Amino acid sequence: MQFVKGMIVRSKAGHDKGKFFVAVRIENGFAYLSDAKGRSLDNPKKKNLIHLAPTKTVLDTDNADISVIRSSLAEFNSKVTSPKEVL
Repeated sequence: MQFVKGMIVRSKAGHDKGKFFVAVRIENGFAYLSDAKGRSLDNPKKKNLIHLAPTKTVLDTDNADISVIRSSLAEFNSKVTSPKEVL
């Protein structure tokens, strides 16, 4: 699956393994991620694409309010118990 801006992704590696983020920007084999809490849209985390698992959900990050992003990610974090359920 192709990574696109606004896609909700799951971290497969690192100290944030298993957490969900929204891809703010994709460039040069890296995704810039925000969780709308510790990592804002203005200060995203840079992560290699091989360490991410894409989902089928894409948010409109250009027009989305920070509360919409936060609630969408909270929904993913609370519902998903197994990585296989997302894909």
